[in-house]
Amino acid sequence: MTQSIDGTAAAPLDLLHCDRGQRRRLIAESLLSDVFQGRLRAGSHLVMQDLADRFGVSQTPVREALITLEGVGIVDLAPNRGAIVRQVSAAEVREVCQVRRALECEAARLACGRTALAELHKLAAGFRRMLTGTRQRRGRYIEEARRLDSRLHDLIAESCGNRFLAKELGRLKLLFRALRDVAWEWEEANCDQHRFAEEAGEHLAIVEALLAGDARAASRAMARHIRAGAKYWTRALPEASPAS
Repeated sequence: MTQSIDGTAAAPLDLLHCDRGQRRRLIAESLLSDVFQGRLRAGSHLVMQDLADRFGVSQTPVREALITLEGVGIVDLAPNRGAIVRQVSAAEVREVCQVRRALECEAARLACGRTALAELHKLAAGFRRMLTGTRQRRGRYIEEARRLDSRLHDLIAESCGNRFLAKELGRLKLLFRALRDVAWEWEEANCDQHRFAEEAGEHLAIVEALLAGDARAASRAMARHIRAGAKYWTRALPEASPAS
């Protein structure tokens, strides 16, 4: 069984029981994980029929997943040839973070006063638990951290009152969360656990600003959070070596 980037469990065999959108998302997530974990190197050729056989689906959801990945800059589609994995450099990840900061800070500013207080209080309680729980039940801790992170950013996008901004954040969150997860896995593998607590504190600052109705503070807290995370995203990238 694999872990979906929104914190839900998903296995390839379950694809047959998913709707069209879920199939596309789960295939794209799996391929993103392969790229950022170094299992698919830059220059790798992705053949649609091979991927369809791997996932046990028709070529249609595979093609849609590859189009999604092309849209976030991970593959280049070649007519009648499938897709080629692009090299994702540290500089490109920093550019992704710049775009994310602009979008998410504006969403946080707009969401102030629009976000359900009950939801915010639940998130605040969750992040406070994160601040004291890093040494216990590490696997469950990371699963809960992923769930809370996804919920906070989704809630802000849903509450911002700008449908175009929310849609753009929705389009890019596949990429954002794949980078987040590979960074977290790098930190866990290298026994570098302090980032999890730091991130919980950053999230809590965002939530507390939203609860206080302080749009400027919410935007600034979001900016600090994204800037802090950028260096962790870049150091977790696989070494730049082409596919053999």
